[in-house]
Amino acid sequence: MLRLFFVSVFMLLAGSLHAATVEVRIEKMKFVPEEIRIKKGDTVVWKSYERRGYHTVWFKEEGVAESEPMFPDESWKRKFTKQGEHPYICGPHPEMVGRVIVE
Repeated sequence: MLRLFFVSVFMLLAGSLHAATVEVRIEKMKFVPEEIRIKKGDTVVWKSYERRGYHTVWFKEEGVAESEPMFPDESWKRKFTKQGEHPYICGPHPEMVGRVIVE
């Protein structure tokens, strides 16, 4: 029983060691890249490379709260634990759209 416990803990730790962090740039009023594919457990970081103004990341369709405003050189991140397509927008600029596909 104790051996099974240690094997389970090892498997959980090993899975988290392989998780990746992927960056989406916010520049020129766009999410770059607009669509990304990641694995379950990966984290996406959105970073603003704009010169002025602010942006947000909002998974409106999922009912997830809008991120805090990101001014130049600021970032926001989210870890994805559910497979599927996760479309998002910039709250103040809804023409800015993106999509995270979790495999």
